[in-house]
Amino acid sequence: MSGSRGEANAGRDQILDETIADAARWLATCQQHDGHWVFELESDATIPAEYIMLNHFLDEVDDGVEAKLAQYLRNTQGNHGGWPLFHGGDLNISATVKAYLALKLVGDDVDAPHMKKVREAVLARGGAAKSNVFTRVALALFGLMPWRACPVMRVESLLLPTWAPFHMDKVSYWSRTVMVPLLALTSLKPRARNPRDVTVDELFVTPPDKERRYLTNSTGHWLGALLLLLDRTVRPFEVLLPRRLRDRAIKKALAFCEERLNGEDGLGGIYPAMANVLMLYDTLGYAKDHPLRVTARSAIDKLVTIKGGDDWGYVQPCLSPVWDTSLAAHAMLEVGSSPKEGEVRRANDWLMERQILDVGGDWIANRGHVRPGGWAFQYRNDYYPDVDDTAVVGMAMHRADAPGYNEAVSRAAEWVIGMQSEDGGWGAFDADNNNYILEHIPFADHGALLDPPTLDVSARCVSFLTQIGYDRKHPAVARGMQYIRSAQEDDGSWFGRWGANYTYGIWSALCALNMAGENMSKDYVRRSVDWLISRQLADGGWGEDCASYWEDSKTECTTSTPSQTAWALLGLMAAGEADSDAVKRGVAYLLNAPRDGGKWVEEHHNAVGFPRVFYLRYHGYSAYFPLWALARYRNLTQSNSKSTPWGM
Repeated sequence: MSGSRGEANAGRDQILDETIADAARWLATCQQHDGHWVFELESDATIPAEYIMLNHFLDEVDDGVEAKLAQYLRNTQGNHGGWPLFHGGDLNISATVKAYLALKLVGDDVDAPHMKKVREAVLARGGAAKSNVFTRVALALFGLMPWRACPVMRVESLLLPTWAPFHMDKVSYWSRTVMVPLLALTSLKPRARNPRDVTVDELFVTPPDKERRYLTNSTGHWLGALLLLLDRTVRPFEVLLPRRLRDRAIKKALAFCEERLNGEDGLGGIYPAMANVLMLYDTLGYAKDHPLRVTARSAIDKLVTIKGGDDWGYVQPCLSPVWDTSLAAHAMLEVGSSPKEGEVRRANDWLMERQILDVGGDWIANRGHVRPGGWAFQYRNDYYPDVDDTAVVGMAMHRADAPGYNEAVSRAAEWVIGMQSEDGGWGAFDADNNNYILEHIPFADHGALLDPPTLDVSARCVSFLTQIGYDRKHPAVARGMQYIRSAQEDDGSWFGRWGANYTYGIWSALCALNMAGENMSKDYVRRSVDWLISRQLADGGWGEDCASYWEDSKTECTTSTPSQTAWALLGLMAAGEADSDAVKRGVAYLLNAPRDGGKWVEEHHNAVGFPRVFYLRYHGYSAYFPLWALARYRNLTQSNSKSTPWGM
């Protein structure tokens, strides 16, 4: 019997070794010639639909590309008739309205079965008037909805002093880069070229010009009701604002955009900001060959991704090379790749060149005394380094243990410590960006206007600082640890702001606590471990649904996914559970799960841009995270220590 058990264990070890070797070889082949990794980043129907709408706004129709994007939209239409925010999700009215308009712009017959199905679904849910503010602005730009359907958004607000209740320094980086050109557009109120004269009146229960209840109090708070009343009060007086004031504000908006245009990596590195600035240039009469307009257009077109034998494609919301490279480097280090040569050395050398050391980005509004030292998410986005990327890159370089990286890691730590918020946590791009009153303004119905501290980013910072040698008694670490404790929910879980969801949050927290030397047998730690184990599915994997971001669906699971299973395993192993039955079952799931080459098959969205509004599918997550988890399992079970010495 013992011989049979030994043979079975040897067989499992062989499968484990072979799987790790295959996945690592495949990941190595994906590395670019200059040392970086970059995988596709997919969102939902919204971005490809907006790209088509942009072309028709500008009268720069590209039938070839748009046909491929339209096929993607048809491919992703749900059985409910519309489009979800994530794979298998419920119909989202805003995404659905945009997708329908895009398909109509490319020429789909309104009486085609799939288009009839959309109309029926939208009308059954109250019609296009129920769309969010961003969608209503888009429809107003096409003349398909009156401007009174949108809240008052004046570009003159850019002239407000910093002490005013509203100021651009008080909103998140993504809101800032999207809103500055958008405010100019909504003040100028241009009309899309719309060369095919497409309308969507059929999506309204009440004709759009007769609808009277567009604006709603999205928070339900009395302050939201007060601000809606203020919106209605000031609207009649918009026409009285001096044109010279508007022109001065537009000039300020243009200066903001040009300073941050970021070459062909685009304003803010994100699609909505890029599209808004291009529409602004067009509205102001910039010729198609104007250098700024050419640059803005090129940045957008770089996001178009054609797939499936060139018969369909989508538009990425942004590019993720720094994030992918740093995480892939961690996976390769875990496998055992040499940190001083080969893939890891080339990756870290590439990352070194992208550390932002001489640009004081928008973050200096609250932390002007701190020296730059972070990394951005994209190829270039120097005004907007982010704390999460910086911590992950810093940990990868520290693991490489090469003298050439010491200064880079030290500068990164200095910047991360400087970006800590007063409550002990860290936001992604700004410090103390938590003016919650602004969430009640009518424009903010997407619920993502701010960038307050979050558990996952804060945990990564604690992991980074303690991994490189900061004692847990250091003020920044101690305050960060306290923030982690305070962010734990009553059931033992931690909310995952940037990854789906509580599985991601618990992984982040447990790794930080382990790295900081916390006693992993403490009650609050064991409650999080118990939460993870209780969510393990029958096949051994983990698979939280993205609907868990809604309070009434917090515990909803769909199907096991490689990414979430890897996070759960990494979290459990950080808590000392490498030999547990739950970990063994999770490892077995990954060993048996289907792979395409060295990459695990994963259709589900695995991350979030804005909870309940915008979700992401990192195509690289199912490549490096499962590899990372399996390699760590092998390392821990084949060593005397059952605790990982690394922060992630």
